[in-house]
Amino acid sequence: MYQWHKQIQIIVDEIDASILHHHNEALTLRFLSRKLGYSEYHITRKFKEISGMHFRDYLRLRKLAFALKEVRDSEKSILDIAFDYGFSSHEAFTRAFKKAYGVAPSEYRKRPKPVVLRTKINPFDPYFFGLGEIGMIKSANDIKIYFVTIPAHKFLHIKNYESNGYWDFWQKQSLIPGQDYETIYGLLDSIKGKLDDDGGTETNSSSGQIMAYINDPNGRLCDWGIPRTECHGVRLPLDYKGEIPKQMLMVDVPQGEYIVFEHGPFDYEQENRSVEEKIEMAMTNFDFADTNYCFDASAGRIIYFYFNPERHFKYIRPVHKLE
Repeated sequence: MYQWHKQIQIIVDEIDASILHHHNEALTLRFLSRKLGYSEYHITRKFKEISGMHFRDYLRLRKLAFALKEVRDSEKSILDIAFDYGFSSHEAFTRAFKKAYGVAPSEYRKRPKPVVLRTKINPFDPYFFGLGEIGMIKSANDIKIYFVTIPAHKFLHIKNYESNGYWDFWQKQSLIPGQDYETIYGLLDSIKGKLDDDGGTETNSSSGQIMAYINDPNGRLCDWGIPRTECHGVRLPLDYKGEIPKQMLMVDVPQGEYIVFEHGPFDYEQENRSVEEKIEMAMTNFDFADTNYCFDASAGRIIYFYFNPERHFKYIRPVHKLE
């Protein structure tokens, strides 16, 4: 069955690339069925079985998600955006936009608010299927370790006191109404002004969403014996005044000093586990001698975890200066 998950992953990757480059022919079932060598009926049935929605509905909502970001961030006319994303008229685009997000595009441009976008589905993951690494390729880039000062900012997030790891986090969140993966990713993806956001549409880009761990007396004990709570969210400017989704928390993060453990780009299917182990080892064995710093385990400090195999894999951990 995992082979079909991989085929559907090819389709959703093709959809995003084609929407981005306005290659409408590649967005048809006929084109995709020829590319994969299966009938249109078979692809439609498998897409629904794996993704939980019809191909045409997924395609329409992904087009609208791309269009919403253009409405939010660009100065293009609404009509030009409508044509760019395959809508026949301003009216057709407005009807579809309002049906999906509850607001007309012109009103959304004036007053952007969090809405649930149809984020890209990722049906194939070798770790989810228990396949582990494929091959024995060794990482070409070593771990870079450096200190940074991060300015004060806000952190908008959800958190789970019981979870242990990424997959467990989202499995537990799926049991909480309005805090499942699709809803939270969709809401955060729509928020304007995220500090780590560079669009989230190009292949090698980010939508600004990160996992984090807050030092928390009520959290689980981590491998280092420190109680922490797992979170998922976005960093925002300190002067952010936008709406806060009702299921999320906002905290002010003061300026602070951090140590970064960073690995460069790598092949996710072939190297993910070894890169993760390499970073864990670097953090465990790091010698603070002669640095005048140590890890800061005080309550409220946040560890940020950035994961984008095409760019980097890094932990940003809080430190404080020794007296």
